[in-house]
Amino acid sequence: MKMPVLYSFPLSANGYRARLVLDFLGVSFESRTIDLSKGEHVGPDFLKINPLGQVPVFVDGDLVVSDSHAIAAYVADRYRGPAAEGIWPSAPTERARITKWMFFDAVELHFGIGIARNHHAFGVASDIGSAEKRALKALSVIEERLQTSDWLELDRVTLADLCCYPLVSVADEAKIDLSRYPAVGQWVARIERLSIPPRPSLAAYRKALQRATP
Repeated sequence: MKMPVLYSFPLSANGYRARLVLDFLGVSFESRTIDLSKGEHVGPDFLKINPLGQVPVFVDGDLVVSDSHAIAAYVADRYRGPAAEGIWPSAPTERARITKWMFFDAVELHFGIGIARNHHAFGVASDIGSAEKRALKALSVIEERLQTSDWLELDRVTLADLCCYPLVSVADEAKIDLSRYPAVGQWVARIERLSIPPRPSLAAYRKALQRATP
């Protein structure tokens, strides 16, 4: 059977979200880099895979799945086992509690931390005031939740945590101080004690590029 392929970019928080879930579940896959800085995401070859020109994309046989949250849910269903059941349980009521955080990440964290990070780290023009306001409100919601629980739902790590973590973990690159949210900071540390790949660090990526430059 052909190994599935994840198309992504090292600095993409969305790509990291998909890779994090794949690694957490021990799924073997081939990683292919789509260099956004070189415009490879809008090249004809990649547009055949995803007409939106966005990463990540997960190709498993004849199936092509775009959007990191869709990939996370698919992978947890496709490669079912005890670990997958733990983070993405079969019970509809439990899935609903997890799914609300996945949408919270896709909307509130993306249009908050994600947009602010794009502005500060990559120079993408945006309404930075609106993005920062949304980011702080979203972090306040997570902070309040984590004051009474170690995890976002079900008293254990689930896709709720694994999907929200990537953007929260790069809040520094969005010029947002997580020290204002102690429960969030402790939650980030708990996740990072799990067996997960390192977060996408802009500083580390730039250093790697400098080392690779003759």
